[in-house]
Amino acid sequence: MRPADQSKPQYVSRIERIEADARGGNVKVHVRWYYRPEESTGGRRQFHGSKELFLSDHYDVQSADTIEGKCTVHSFKSYTKLDAVGNDDFFCRFEYNSSTGAFNPDRVAVYCKCEMPYNPDDLMVQCEGCSDWFHPACIEMTAEEAKRLDHFFCESCSSEGQKKLQNSHAASRHSDTKVDTKRRRR
Repeated sequence: MRPADQSKPQYVSRIERIEADARGGNVKVHVRWYYRPEESTGGRRQFHGSKELFLSDHYDVQSADTIEGKCTVHSFKSYTKLDAVGNDDFFCRFEYNSSTGAFNPDRVAVYCKCEMPYNPDDLMVQCEGCSDWFHPACIEMTAEEAKRLDHFFCESCSSEGQKKLQNSHAASRHSDTKVDTKRRRR
């Protein structure tokens, strides 16, 4: 929806209901607003994705003339499975109470040594031993090095993982499996 200040990004809302007067000339939409992280108490955090929105408890009635276009707000899970993210694709993993600043859910899974929630904009690698996910920088690796990995075992799993890897190389000299990486495709 069109913001009053044209220098700001478009607002995103979910249309709950559309109504018009008897002649159909005055069309109103009842909306439920999505907030961007920077519009919430606490602001944008490191783990918030660039396309992340929060479904708020803020309802409003707007003129249908303020609608500028259509976008899709995916669940977090379906967003992370998209093959390509378009300009009109967003995701929501939290509901936001605009009067208290509280989030639902108030806790999410954390990953890596830094114990941060998953940000789909960031590259992560998965340990073949414990299946935990790690940011390359947190394991002293560049993103380019992480993309080239054939196998990865975290510090906790590395001695056990090296034994498994040596045994698997003895059985098969050619392994064509690459380590899983978690990353949004654009």
